[in-house]
Amino acid sequence: MHVGIGVFFQGLEPGRDDHAVMRDQLALADAAEPTGFDSVWTAEHHFTRYQMMPNPAQFLTWMAGRTSRVRLGTMVMVLPWHDPVRVAEEIAWLDSVSEGRVVLGLGRGLGSVEFDGFRLEMGESRRRFVEYATAVSGALESGAIQFDGELLHQPRAELHPPAFTSFRGRTYASAVSPESAKIMATLGFGLMLIAQKPWETTLRETAEYRELYRSIHNAEPPAPVLVNFTTTDVDPGRAREMHERFAVGYARSTIDHYEFTNERLEHVEGYEYYAGLRRNIEKHGLARFNRFLADLQIGGTPDEVVEQTVERVRALGAGGVVNVLGFGGMTGEESRRCFDTYAQHVLPRLAAVDTHRDIGAPLPEGQAA
Repeated sequence: MHVGIGVFFQGLEPGRDDHAVMRDQLALADAAEPTGFDSVWTAEHHFTRYQMMPNPAQFLTWMAGRTSRVRLGTMVMVLPWHDPVRVAEEIAWLDSVSEGRVVLGLGRGLGSVEFDGFRLEMGESRRRFVEYATAVSGALESGAIQFDGELLHQPRAELHPPAFTSFRGRTYASAVSPESAKIMATLGFGLMLIAQKPWETTLRETAEYRELYRSIHNAEPPAPVLVNFTTTDVDPGRAREMHERFAVGYARSTIDHYEFTNERLEHVEGYEYYAGLRRNIEKHGLARFNRFLADLQIGGTPDEVVEQTVERVRALGAGGVVNVLGFGGMTGEESRRCFDTYAQHVLPRLAAVDTHRDIGAPLPEGQAA
């Protein structure tokens, strides 16, 4: 199966400055290709230390010049925060300079601190995402961007250079709410799955998305990408300690960054799902929800991580997994130890399992979940 690494520039460690966090994570990115990972990814966030990466295309262009084989993925670029013309140009240029190694992940955003910082109306995000995604996808196929919608009015403009090759099958989007999953199926995008729901719910909604995609396009969708915040150690006691410190710490940072307990989400168009989530947190308590999010992540000894990963990838019919290996307050030394343990004891075993699985294309007929 495909095994990638996500580089997450998260600065939760007290007393460490932003540049030290950057150096540690860049070292992991540099080690990915020689170690055998299949892809390098990063997410987009702004204005806090939750994840210090304002432009994934910029980072991945830097990585393109330092690598020759790994694919380069965005998980995700948040379209409402960008001019779609610039997104199309940046991705086409990155795809050209990397000779077709880009996997494009797109999203609509959730953090109110980020929408406020960009002076944008959060309630427009779903409509902006649909229009921008349609325009960008069309531009990457045709070599020119043009769109006339409710919010986007873009006269025809050519992309030079155009994308190296078609993005059909290698464009993904994060979708947490069922409504968003329907939009992604309609647009022809694959699913990028970051665990935030009970496992049985994720399986059911992924199956529903797959059926809807088939009914619209009369074809199989791209195999999903599973994203996981992974902790591992050969010592079982230390593996449990890492989960308790870092997976739980990361989950709490997610709750705080996205303000899941803020009533504001109940009054923003397109975020009705999160209003229900807030009420669920009120009912069961913040500590219980924090634990629930943490325990959705894969962690443990290498044997346990391999077993959990194979089980989840097969159940989802996914093409592979992208692992974030430095997060939640890890020091540089701790993240490198997690990376080295995964690279030595997990990666070779997963690479030898289900070799038909890959991202950026449907699974062979009969291999989907």
